[in-house]
Formats: sequence, C-alpha cells, structure tokens
Amino acid sequence: MNEGDTMDATVAETEQATTYWQGVVRFLHKTPRAFLPMRSFPSLELIAGRGIEGDRYLIGHETGFYSHKPEEGRQITLFEMETLEALKRDHGIEMLPDEHRRNVTVEGVPLNHLVGRRFRLGETVVEATRLSTPCRHIEEILGKAVFDPMINRSGLNCKIIAGGTLRVGDVVRAI
Repeated sequence: MNEGDTMDATVAETEQATTYWQGVVRFLHKTPRAFLPMRSFPSLELIAGRGIEGDRYLIGHETGFYSHKPEEGRQITLFEMETLEALKRDHGIEMLPDEHRRNVTVEGVPLNHLVGRRFRLGETVVEATRLSTPCRHIEEILGKAVFDPMINRSGLNCKIIAGGTLRVGDVVRAI
C-alpha cells in the first residue's frame, strides 16, 4: 500500500464515521406565542411541510421577531446539549434547555455538519436547511449576556419531511 492508498482509506473512514452517527433527544419545547416562555413537553407532533402542532409558527398569524419571514427551515430547530455544557464550563453561563429558544435539545448529534442532509428524529424525518445563529433578543428575554459566547455555537433549522410523534428519549440518527 502506498501513501495515496493510505490517504484514500483515511478519507473513506472519516466519511463512514460522519455518516453513521447517533444521538438522543433530551428535551422538547414549543411556544404558542411570541415572547412567551418556551414550554417543555414529553412529546411533540411534527406535521410534514408545516411545523409543530400548537407552535407559534404553525399558527401562521403570529407577530414578533422573525415571524414575518416565512421559512421552511424554521419549522423545527435543534440545539446541542454539549453547547449548554460548554457555555457553563467555558463562560460560567448556566442556560436551561428552554432558554436557548429552540424546539429540540439533542445530545451526541453533530449539528454543524448536517446542513443539506436528511436524518431521523424518532419516527420522523427532517432535512437540515441552515444553521440557526443566536440573536441578541435571547439576551433581552433571559437577562443573560449569552450572544458572544454562543455566536460560534449554532442551532440547526430543519424542514419536516415525514411527520409523526417525537418523544424525549427518541434516537436521532443518520439515514
């Protein structure tokens, strides 16, 4: 085997490792109206092509930050448990799973690498459309200076391809 073969094998192993990851859903949240606190739920109903049953964006007539911008990518938003741990460890900021203003908190999922890919959330299928960067509005809501520490730690906006019930504890995996 020559040096080129070794490099090809390493690339193939890396691609396989990024293709076959698996994580878990730790927390689920939605908010029925802008500016109201996120509410925790043991399960959420995801509706393909529309959003989360009972969430402000599915209602369609809500006003507030970003509500006037229709976007498929906002139908469900994921955030990493690892980011909450890093914010606490590196910056001394304790942020609860409902405070990051995303619908699904996952653990063990490489969110920053999934844009443009489809994956399973329990029995549902979503497609990652873009990273969801934090806004300064979160600081206003929380009264915590979180914007700068979070700027390189994004969430993930996803379009719902196949709906169904998503539950805390469901597996998140590549397809």
